[in-house]
Formats: sequence, C-alpha cells, structure tokens
Amino acid sequence: MNDLQLITNKIHFIRNQKVMLDYDLALLYELETKVLKQAVRRNIIRFPDDFMFELNESEFIALRSQIVTSNKGGVRYMPFAFTEQGIAMLSSVLNSEKAIIINIAIMRTFVLLRNSNLSLEEISKKLHDIENQLPDIYKILNHLMDKNQLITTTKDRPKIGYKK
Repeated sequence: MNDLQLITNKIHFIRNQKVMLDYDLALLYELETKVLKQAVRRNIIRFPDDFMFELNESEFIALRSQIVTSNKGGVRYMPFAFTEQGIAMLSSVLNSEKAIIINIAIMRTFVLLRNSNLSLEEISKKLHDIENQLPDIYKILNHLMDKNQLITTTKDRPKIGYKK
C-alpha cells in the first residue's frame, strides 16, 4: 500500500468535515497517542474548533462500527479529530523532521481528494447539461440500452419444445 492510500484510508468524514484522528496521526508520526495529545493540550490556543474537536461518545461508537475495530481494553478519552488546518498546525507543535515530512504527504492527499471531488462534480454537471440539451437522443439511447438488455435475457432462457 502506498503512502497516498495509507493516508486516504485514515481520513474520515465527521461533522461534515474530512478529518484524521489522533491515534492515526500518532501512528503516522511514529509517536504515542498520549504524546501527541499532550503536545496539543499544551498548545490548545492553536487549535480552535474548526481545526480540531473531540469526538463525542456516539460519534466514536459510529466510527468504530464503520471501521470494524474491536474494543480491546476500552478507551479512556475520546479521540481528537483534526481537520486539514489542524493537521497543518500540528507541524508547528510537533517540531520534528518526521512530522514535517508526514504533514506534507497529508496535505498533498487532502488537496488531491479535494480536486478529485471537484472533477466528479464537473462531470456530473456536464452530463446533466447534455441530458437537458438533447432529451430525445438521451431517451433513444436509454431505449436501445433497454432493448439490448431484453435481447440478452431472451438468449439466456432455455428452449422449450421437442428434442430430436
């Protein structure tokens, strides 16, 4: 698995925002989660609510069920969720070469995801425009697709009648 896939798999959508959780970031930075949280708490003024927030219990339970993790030993504190800006701020709090390298990779991943979402929206809009401009052709194409589907289903049926 390459770095892009690894980071992309750790991005979650919580409270209508793309975020990464403290324990995933700690793993990437090769730190203990406790150390990462301590650094953030010491510099809490750098992390307003739109940079970082703490998950509530229901969000954590829902997230845990989505990513299918076990409840080994339980969790003392709810995880912190960092937005893209919060992750950028982490590089100033975790002043190490590893943190800088990881942050650059994460920022590139966020930008790539944002750009791919825009291109999907653009494609969808263009298809919708074509449908509006050429409704008759669109209906004909749908009819032909349905007709082809009927032909393939009749070919697959067993023949009825006498065998010679």
